Amino acid sequence: MTRIHIRALGVLTIALLAGVSGCAGMSEHDRNTAIGAGAGAVGGSILSGGSAIGTLGGAAIGGIIGNEVNRPDRR
Repeated sequence: MTRIHIRALGVLTIALLAGVSGCAGMSEHDRNTAIGAGAGAVGGSILSGGSAIGTLGGAAIGGIIGNEVNRPDRR
């Protein structure tokens, strides 16, 4: 590996750890919404060939679906 690859891997690792630690205080409902939005963004990007609108649309739809999963009863 070159020095650039090693440095990029280090930066990526730090960014990943910082991102994961930010989710520590989330409720299950919030995590489902975030996971749905992330999965929807990936799916929308793949289905639309990488267009920004397809990615954003997928994230919005995935977030809505993730928000509705295991939603607490409102009685």
